[in-house]
Amino acid sequence: MVIFVKITDFSYMKKKQSNWPKHLLQWGTLAALLFFLSGLAGKIFPKMDAVDPERLCPFGGLQALATFFQRGSLPCSMSSLQIMMGIALAAAVILFSKLFCAYLCPVGTVEDLLIKARKGLKIKTVKVGTALDKILRIVKYGLLFWIVYMTVSSSELFCKNLDPYYAVATGFKGEITLWMSIVTVSIVILLGLFIDRFWCKYVCPLGAISNTFKFWVWLVGLALLWWVLSLLGLNFSWVWLLGAFCLVGYILEIVGGRPKLQALRILKDEEACTHCGLCTKSCPYGIDVKSEFGSVDHVDCTLCGECVAACPEQALRIGVRAANAGKARGSWVKFVPALIAVLLVAAAWWAGTRFELPTINETWGIEEGMKLETVKIGPLKSVKCYGSSMAFKARMEKVKGVHGVKTYVGSHTVELAYDPSKTTEDKIREEVFTPSHFRIWTPDPEKVPELKWVTIRTEKMYDKLDLNYLGLQFRTTGKSIFGLESEYNCPLIIRVYMSPEEDLDEAWFKEVVDRKVLAMPVHGGGVKETPVDFEFVRMDKDTGTIPVDEYLHKMFDPFTAEVNGRYTDAEGKEIVEKRKEHYKGQPQYIYELVNQNYEKPIIKRALPFLSNHLSTHEGFIGLYLRLNKDLKPALQIRFAEPLTGDEIWDLITQDKWTITYKKDDVREENARLAFEAPGTVYPLTLDENGEY
Repeated sequence: MVIFVKITDFSYMKKKQSNWPKHLLQWGTLAALLFFLSGLAGKIFPKMDAVDPERLCPFGGLQALATFFQRGSLPCSMSSLQIMMGIALAAAVILFSKLFCAYLCPVGTVEDLLIKARKGLKIKTVKVGTALDKILRIVKYGLLFWIVYMTVSSSELFCKNLDPYYAVATGFKGEITLWMSIVTVSIVILLGLFIDRFWCKYVCPLGAISNTFKFWVWLVGLALLWWVLSLLGLNFSWVWLLGAFCLVGYILEIVGGRPKLQALRILKDEEACTHCGLCTKSCPYGIDVKSEFGSVDHVDCTLCGECVAACPEQALRIGVRAANAGKARGSWVKFVPALIAVLLVAAAWWAGTRFELPTINETWGIEEGMKLETVKIGPLKSVKCYGSSMAFKARMEKVKGVHGVKTYVGSHTVELAYDPSKTTEDKIREEVFTPSHFRIWTPDPEKVPELKWVTIRTEKMYDKLDLNYLGLQFRTTGKSIFGLESEYNCPLIIRVYMSPEEDLDEAWFKEVVDRKVLAMPVHGGGVKETPVDFEFVRMDKDTGTIPVDEYLHKMFDPFTAEVNGRYTDAEGKEIVEKRKEHYKGQPQYIYELVNQNYEKPIIKRALPFLSNHLSTHEGFIGLYLRLNKDLKPALQIRFAEPLTGDEIWDLITQDKWTITYKKDDVREENARLAFEAPGTVYPLTLDENGEY
């Protein structure tokens, strides 16, 4: 009997290992971003807030931290969470390597996909020569300097103007500069298809920060030098420190600086290595891994593990640098870098939600010996970024006895420092509160000639927007409640306007006001849930009625813009006076356009520009948004000869408006409003005081 034994060569199985930790985390991160940014998360989990594309960006966090150190404030709506993400990135680079670039960055993932696409399409990669490579690397340091300088100077996150990730995530509708965003997205896609990781190596400012952090010993030395110079009285602008940071990073990168103190790196077994070059071919950054001895210390290395997976002899591994460069001591399995990246992000998330830095921390008028007390007020949903914080500060500067403000945009709260000898906590709360009104429905005057009103008392409603949320809460009940009006008191007065047929008791109001979630249907299906925290106190006994026309005027926000003109008086001198005074005694007219949409905020924001455009024409006196005699929203243009109604129609329907910003700054801009049908003209009538 002859026995045949089949011998199978299993050597091919060693040719390529799986790098699943990297691919799992990259695809998982990309899928999670698409899940949240597409809106699916909000539909499946209604309690989830809308996701800000910059919420977890470590680069934004590092910019915010730099702004906080320099100005004592945070840019935009940056919070402690973004800062902790930036610190986590710095810690990862210093202790391990550029793990964010390898495992989490969505732009890096796209660049890796472009490498695969290039190979699939059999497009030859373009090799960047040594000299050109060093020249190109300065671009990302120049970009880093520019972005950080602009962010710190303006307290606005400047990188949003050109960040390719932010542009795509917002559908090119975010706070972007369109041409910058188009250029950066084109660089990522087009150049990334021909030059592996072109964006990451040559353009990415976060890559510049990460590479510089690898040489953290030099940065410590730079900081110590800065400190010593300041002690000697040589106080240089922070711009010089930023420039030195960028310059040191660039020089160390191009001279082949080797980070020596990283805990993790790619280790190489020289005895097992056959120098086949597969590791070098697989490296996204094109590092010559086969020529490295003992360990890969190149500044571009991200510990992505592609070279380890490509080695057929398993001569490469991720581990702790050994005393003997040729051997690995305490070698680590391949999923450890990915695990560290996840743990650092989780730790940053946990830490970032445990404390909050103030977006602004401003004081004024503090005198020696003054003893200040503080009061914390919130939530104020209108305090949501640096700009709104500064607007709130401007309001508080006018309040007697208030000498400081801190704002916390994450929790929408403010902390005010005040002199108790000049004001009280109750007076400050009254100054913070903004009386407002909110129309839930518009009643038909012919069907509902009058409305009934009742008064309820509430707490925890300091912000103007709170009344809107409560009004929307009432809308969901299906009751015939038409509007709300607030008036400051302790507790707060809320006047509720409703149909006379409604008979709602205190228990009903308490149940609605005390709800902790506002659940509103959204267009396309689903429900959006917004957390609220109002507190019902009581329902007052007083009640009454109000004519519906009076109610509609009470709920309407008018707009008035009356312009000045330059004229020559009897003595030949040029004078400036209101045009309504100049044309006093002459026949005046109203050109009226009626449209229910004129109450919308987008229309109201355009009205100052329309008034500005019309003001360049003699005869224009003023622009008003009012309810007309039929209780309909109407734009009313007040004019006198030589202007006519037909000329007004021609002016407001022009494709370009003439806008005067300053005497020497007059621009032709696209029209901000469109009008469908001409208006009507009627003579102006004034009241007994001669006012319109």
